[in-house]
Amino acid sequence: MKLTPEQRIELHGFNNLTKSLSFNMYDICYTRTREEREAYIEYIDEQYNADRLTNTLKHVADIIGAHVLNIAKQDYVPQGASVTVLVSEGPVVEVPTGTYEQTPGPLPDNVVLQLDKSHITVHTYPEYHPEEGICTFRADIDVSTCGEISPLKALNYLIHSFETDVMSIDYRVRGFTRAKDGHKLFIDHDINSIQNYIPDNIKELYDMIDVNVYQENIFHTKCKRKEFDLNNYLFAYSKDKLNPEEIEEITANLTTEMDEIFYGKNMNRLIQ
Repeated sequence: MKLTPEQRIELHGFNNLTKSLSFNMYDICYTRTREEREAYIEYIDEQYNADRLTNTLKHVADIIGAHVLNIAKQDYVPQGASVTVLVSEGPVVEVPTGTYEQTPGPLPDNVVLQLDKSHITVHTYPEYHPEEGICTFRADIDVSTCGEISPLKALNYLIHSFETDVMSIDYRVRGFTRAKDGHKLFIDHDINSIQNYIPDNIKELYDMIDVNVYQENIFHTKCKRKEFDLNNYLFAYSKDKLNPEEIEEITANLTTEMDEIFYGKNMNRLIQ
């Protein structure tokens, strides 16, 4: 195996660079009545309860080659859930393959990587607007590692695990590690965009914007689904039950909701 320059550097002790991936996803839905809104929240709480989220994070640990040390999970009242997984690395007998390539990571049936001491967390936030009928489900997932492997290798699986209308993804490398000659290394792999870790077939579905601060090793990508089919955003019924005015109004409010989340600012919208 041909080694990269990063792999040929002999370190003084442990590679203690901290690499953090924050993956925020949003699912948007429209409900007509209070009963529908409550049913949507109940549905989301069931679909993304603490047990299912725990299984998702276990798959993330598998993908990045981690050993689970401890799991703390909680379903909240009236809604939402949280899971925290502490993980550690097993013995590394050779330099892992695929470490430094800017390519999408594997899905759970194709595990090849290792990492060092780390944690993985998820928190969910179902909520709705009582007047506009807009319901929003948000999940925040953080994967933080110390060592050679970037948690970006888990991004492909995370995207496939959630029905996502808008995604906000942050990646940052903190701290430094030392070469044996004392030279500090503030990053140990090449990266110019988080988009390089997202498969092409997924990128085709989204409008995407990068905001990167290369000199600080800070990378940000946000994504908004391109295609809009109102039927995908109506809970428990379809648009053939609506008149043209309702279709126009609901479509305007839903697309504005997604634009506000994507651009991070409030916009004018139609109020029912």
